[in-house]
Amino acid sequence: MALRPLRQLYSLDTLDTRFIVPANATPKDALELTELGPAQSLPVRNGQVKSRQSVEGVQPSKWHTLEFKTYLALVSLCVFFMIKAVVDVSKESHPNYSRFDHLLSHGWIPGRKVDNTDLQYSSFRSNIIPLFVVVLLHPVLRKLYDGFWRAHTYTQVRSSSANGLTMGLSASAAADARMNQRISFDVPFTIIFIAALHGFSAFKIVLILYMNYCIAKKLPRPYVPAVTWIFGVGILFANEFGKGYSYAAFLRIFLPSSPTSEKEQPATNFGHRLDTFGGLIPRWEVLFNFTVLRLISFNMDYYWSTTSPSTSSLEVRAPPSPPTSPHTNNNSKKKQLDPANLSERDRVALPAKPTDYSFRTYFAYTLYSPLYLAGPILTFNDYVSQLRYRPHSITPKRTALYAVRFIICLLTMEVMIHYMYMIAIFHARPDFTAYTPTQLSMLGFFNLKHIWLKLLLPWRFFRLWGLLDGIDPPENMVRCMSDNYAVTHFWRGWHRSFNKWALRYLFIPMGGSAAPGMAGQVRSVVNKLVVFSFIAIWHDIQLRLLMWGWLVTLFVLPEVIAGYVFPAKKWKDSPDAYRYLCGVGAVGEILLLMVANLVGFALGLDGLKDLVSGIFSTWSGLGFLGVACVALFMAVQIMFEWRESEKRMGIKMKC
Repeated sequence: MALRPLRQLYSLDTLDTRFIVPANATPKDALELTELGPAQSLPVRNGQVKSRQSVEGVQPSKWHTLEFKTYLALVSLCVFFMIKAVVDVSKESHPNYSRFDHLLSHGWIPGRKVDNTDLQYSSFRSNIIPLFVVVLLHPVLRKLYDGFWRAHTYTQVRSSSANGLTMGLSASAAADARMNQRISFDVPFTIIFIAALHGFSAFKIVLILYMNYCIAKKLPRPYVPAVTWIFGVGILFANEFGKGYSYAAFLRIFLPSSPTSEKEQPATNFGHRLDTFGGLIPRWEVLFNFTVLRLISFNMDYYWSTTSPSTSSLEVRAPPSPPTSPHTNNNSKKKQLDPANLSERDRVALPAKPTDYSFRTYFAYTLYSPLYLAGPILTFNDYVSQLRYRPHSITPKRTALYAVRFIICLLTMEVMIHYMYMIAIFHARPDFTAYTPTQLSMLGFFNLKHIWLKLLLPWRFFRLWGLLDGIDPPENMVRCMSDNYAVTHFWRGWHRSFNKWALRYLFIPMGGSAAPGMAGQVRSVVNKLVVFSFIAIWHDIQLRLLMWGWLVTLFVLPEVIAGYVFPAKKWKDSPDAYRYLCGVGAVGEILLLMVANLVGFALGLDGLKDLVSGIFSTWSGLGFLGVACVALFMAVQIMFEWRESEKRMGIKMKC
């Protein structure tokens, strides 16, 4: 009983109910059943939640065996020495300390400096207090706005099956009123928010939005997908090379510049004055990449809505009755979905009403304040559905627990950058020969840990803002960085909302990986190459990120080949032998994943070369590699058993 609050805090439904509710299940019924016991996913058939049952083919628990007790003890010991290795090289007594000391700042932990070298996290960290104020103020302002208009009297939506009225409105009309009420607040708040962030550059953003809207609405229908993608990718390149489209550079063509002063200062025009009012974040183009994804989402959802059948978006066909049924017939039956209780899959796939694809709704969606700066990414259809009907997954208890988890992650990051200075060490590029192979390896490993946390914190912060505002976007970080052993699983679990976006708008339209046989696998690899190339360009137009995308695609090949050489069905009678075999392959995949991410997001190719040469230039380095592989093998076995534990609870994670 004492551990129950801790289990609730770290349960999957606290992180995101999508992990325990199947994508095709109606959330209200599923979530009510999960309250009967621990967080478990629920089997679903034809969209209906069935009773709890264990998943077939799952192995019995091994946690209490001597093998896994040994794994847990040795891995825990390894983690202690891994942390100690980086803490030791971060001490003032280390010979290289003077080379990176100037990069450290004064910390809030007594007697410790802080490694605030990473510009991306430093920006978030320095603005965390103002952001907290905005996050708390935004829902309060919405409450006051709704209270002024007495919105609760006509937007409380009953189930559509109840045919109830709300202040004379049907349930559907009340849902429309709720959506209109929310947008009527979001639009003016967004205008103020964007103006405060970007100053006069807000006009550039609105112009891009209008151009994209015209592509969706005014172009002939067959050209919309291609032009949308060309425009979206083109904006990424234009923003990169245009450096935010300076007003001064543009107006220089039309307006005369003031004469050069005696001190030979550059000539100026009215555009320079506009550029000086750039808001809190003058470099708006750096953050606009997330908006590009929403632009594409709106255009493609609108395009698919115009090509879908003319029947109601909430009217779907049920599968035919089985031949043994007395009601057998050859015609499929129609059933009506409850719009207030749609599954996640239906919220994403079913088109919104034609009137919803207006510029007003489009503007509110693309610049929605809680998700504007860093996501997570929510599709247009899903956003509109949640505007009409508050998600059943949002409860005060879940939101409070999610906030506690965010604070724990924030404190973890703070402790790490106060005691482990790996970012400053790599920035200073000191003499790597002063470090042992173990220390160099751990510097690289915890560099990746820093990357994971610096991305997790803003994503969870802005998702928390969305939850407080009544919008439930997908959770981006599914598992800890150290709990990934396969490239395909890593792809699904890291920046998950972007992965789901890429699947819907890029991977599946290109053909996905549905084709059987080797030809289908080859096509899948080619499609993944295109997807990861786009993801790399989307992150930043740099060669090292393109190399990251290509390396990740290349590292998928060992998984594909191993799957054909060692198919799981041939090892059904030897599950332990197959587990050990998979563990050996997983160790190699983990090493490859580390290489790819160090190249793409931390050191670049040259930095990786220096790191690798420092580790493997001696026999002790090769010995360390052998010990590290054994430790990784034990850790992988724990990862396997953790996933088996989830399956025993009925949870089917794909990562």
